[in-house]
Amino acid sequence: MTVAGVLLAAGAGRRFGKPKALAELDGEALVTRAVRVLAEGGCDPVLVVLGARAEEARAHVPEHVRTVVAPDWAEGMGASLRTGLTALAGLDPAPDAALVHLVDLPWAGADVIARLAALGTPEVVARAAYDGVPGHPVLFGRRWWADIAAQASGDRGARGWLAGRTDVRLVECGDLGDGADVDTPGHGVG
Repeated sequence: MTVAGVLLAAGAGRRFGKPKALAELDGEALVTRAVRVLAEGGCDPVLVVLGARAEEARAHVPEHVRTVVAPDWAEGMGASLRTGLTALAGLDPAPDAALVHLVDLPWAGADVIARLAALGTPEVVARAAYDGVPGHPVLFGRRWWADIAAQASGDRGARGWLAGRTDVRLVECGDLGDGADVDTPGHGVG
């Protein structure tokens, strides 16, 4: 089974003061860190969805990693998710599953990614949980990509699609990392 990593890194980071993709932790841009974590966790290929200040962010993405720009990125996470899943569906062959990760989750490491990626099938719907609380990343089997893309909107991404499902497998990852996101500069991120 092949699991692609889809990194959503298009936002402007209005509350943060700049796109979070460009923010740094330990001297490494968050977009670079997230790409590395996806690859180390077993995702191949890795696809980065850019938007705000795309050219600046692209400069932090390794050359061998594919990037796409969400033309409607300002609509919110839903637009980025649609762009990423559509790009993956166009690959030949298309991966079996997509592990969707957010650029502002620097404490979800490669072990979290690997735990979820190990479940990759065309039918899977799974998401990381931290101390029982659902979070990110989220793993979507190829079967669901068109449905998710059709419903993804605003800053909710796939939240609405996931809310109505009874087959979402929660994968506890609290022993491996922290699903906290970065909303404002601090905690070593700036």
